[in-house]
Amino acid sequence: MDKTQEIRAKYSAIKGELNERSRRIWAATEAISIGHSGIKIVHLATGLAQSTIQIGKREVLNKETIEQNRIRKTGAGRNSLEKKDKEIVDRILKIADIDSIGDPESPLRWTTKSLRNISAALKEKGYKISHTKIGKILKQYGFSLQATRKRNEGKSHVDRDKQFEYINSKTKDFQEELQPVISVDAKKKELVGNFSNTGKEYHKKGNPLEVNAYDFLSFADGKATPYGVYEINTNKAWVSVGISKDTAQFAVSSIRNWWYQMGEKEYPNAKKILIHADGGGSNGSRNKLWKIELQKFATDTGLEISVCHFPPGTSKWNKIEHRLFSQISKNWRGRPLETFSIIVNLIAATKTTKGLKVKAAIDTNIYQTGIKITNKELNNINLCKHEFHGDDWNYTIKPINNE
Repeated sequence: MDKTQEIRAKYSAIKGELNERSRRIWAATEAISIGHSGIKIVHLATGLAQSTIQIGKREVLNKETIEQNRIRKTGAGRNSLEKKDKEIVDRILKIADIDSIGDPESPLRWTTKSLRNISAALKEKGYKISHTKIGKILKQYGFSLQATRKRNEGKSHVDRDKQFEYINSKTKDFQEELQPVISVDAKKKELVGNFSNTGKEYHKKGNPLEVNAYDFLSFADGKATPYGVYEINTNKAWVSVGISKDTAQFAVSSIRNWWYQMGEKEYPNAKKILIHADGGGSNGSRNKLWKIELQKFATDTGLEISVCHFPPGTSKWNKIEHRLFSQISKNWRGRPLETFSIIVNLIAATKTTKGLKVKAAIDTNIYQTGIKITNKELNNINLCKHEFHGDDWNYTIKPINNE
């Protein structure tokens, strides 16, 4: 074995354990031991630059020392790009700054702000920098990858906060009188069948559940429409799983089912109910059929039904959203909703550490859309407007004595 091969074998055995300084010191020591042409031989054997071996040789012969925990002398090595060209850092930050999206002069006004796109935009301006270096600079200056956050609720009504205060005040009044307070809404419709469902659950490795590749309605056994009634006082809930349309009749039918299945037993002395509802949809403040159906419910049960609607654009504040619907979604995540029976069972099995209890049932009724309400029918509703926003958000429907 010649000297070059011998050194190559040594280097292959130890290079994984060497840092930059120990590597050049070892190479220099080998070169010194060889003597004439030592630097060239070590260079051919290891691939290390001859200048690097020469620096190591100088350090060995002159017995130069370096501060502890350092590889190079202070100030050694190439200057970082940001030190050499501070302007390029300013360019990167200006492009990446969220405010620059609204700037028509921004090079990424109409493209995504990926690292590669930022790098390409800089190259167009004459700057050469890799996307990995851009990532390091952005991280250094406090940037990180972030998803959008749902915060913008649209244009707020001038009485938005006052309506929340009013809802809170009415709720306290009902709670002090031990009268039921419910939050109602319809959950997102779900395709019934062997379809993918958001989320993950444990299975044996490499053995996931296989579902349909496409979420076509033609592959489904129908759509499930869950309508929930959440009791704020007791942390209990009822969910009707409809097979038909989400209409005002379906909404009030769900409330009726809750009352006869749960509410009547929980509140044997109830004389009235307070309902928290969104401003739109099947239980919307302008939905005439909603009020007609509530009148029937009030008359049948003898209960006064008070309704407080949330202001426009604030439906996410409805307690049913995060106390019931979000928990249902967690409970059935990663599971295909193959049948209506499975959907009902998964909803009814939803529990939380705070004691949420849920009952559910299928509503097999077919509800028609497009039902017209006449002015005469509206005028027959025994509706009392509240002093605050009684024309739209807050009202009470009292039973009608037909005797």
